[in-house]
Amino acid sequence: MNILVVEDDVRLASVVKRGLAKNGHVVDVVNDGRSGEQFAQEPRYDAIVLDVMLPGVDGIAITRSLRRKGISTPILMLTARDTVEDTIAGLDAGANDYLRKPFVFGELDARLRAIARGAASATANVLRVADVTLNLETRKVERDGEPIDLTLRETAFLEYFMRHPSQIVTRAMLEDALWEHGRYIESNVAEVYVSRLRGKLRIDGRPELISTCRGFGYRFA
Repeated sequence: MNILVVEDDVRLASVVKRGLAKNGHVVDVVNDGRSGEQFAQEPRYDAIVLDVMLPGVDGIAITRSLRRKGISTPILMLTARDTVEDTIAGLDAGANDYLRKPFVFGELDARLRAIARGAASATANVLRVADVTLNLETRKVERDGEPIDLTLRETAFLEYFMRHPSQIVTRAMLEDALWEHGRYIESNVAEVYVSRLRGKLRIDGRPELISTCRGFGYRFA
């Protein structure tokens, strides 16, 4: 993969670059927010490692700016902050995943591969995650070859989860993606749909596909 690392800690950025390059990735590194935002707009990158606390422009502002411009390159956000609110702010801005410092390099590499796979699979006519398939034309859903009968809204929830596999999805992300902007939404409506979808996807003897990440949101497969 071609990866952009935006990290103002020069030593950490060097360690990350060295590790990613050793694993066969091509890596560019920048050390400030404004340069990072400029580089991130290049279409050549398969994923971005983005620190939250950067000089010039912080990582959350960069992520919002990229998503407003329609740039969908997967973003793994790094943060030294350890509060739920900070993590949710990053995810709501459009980051695909987050990793708290200090971290184990192997986990960073694995998370990058996961979000890149999710972006690649989302371009296909049929979405496949674990043993679930969703035909984007017919809207037919199957799990392990068995048809699953979903409503249009439930199918929309499933598609969103399948386009963000193994990533934390917050309630705000679901509401922003699946309802019109400015429309009043009851506080528990997203939870209700997730519960219904979880139940319909459940098959005896097979693992649960939607897990709850307490305090954050949900993770699919």
